[in-house]
Amino acid sequence: MNRPLLALLLALVVQGCASVTTLNAAKPGAPIIYSGTRLDWYSLNGGCCPMDRFGVEPPRYPGLDLPASALLDTLLLPFAVAAELGVNLGVSGGY
Repeated sequence: MNRPLLALLLALVVQGCASVTTLNAAKPGAPIIYSGTRLDWYSLNGGCCPMDRFGVEPPRYPGLDLPASALLDTLLLPFAVAAELGVNLGVSGGY
């Protein structure tokens, strides 16, 4: 597979990734630690109000997104724990 096609596929997958969307939502009181994994699990188990709890809608196919979100949430765990504890790392982002 050539690199431009792989980059395009990766960009499309990341846009729908629950971890990316929940962390970008910045909803006060929303979970930060394993937020994407929790959103996928919540959706798979018939959660009624993801917008109220997470600030975003779940991905269209949460079962397919769950492994990728779990991996990304694990990679981002040190930053999520620091944010939950209120440690300012001087990191900012968003679209």
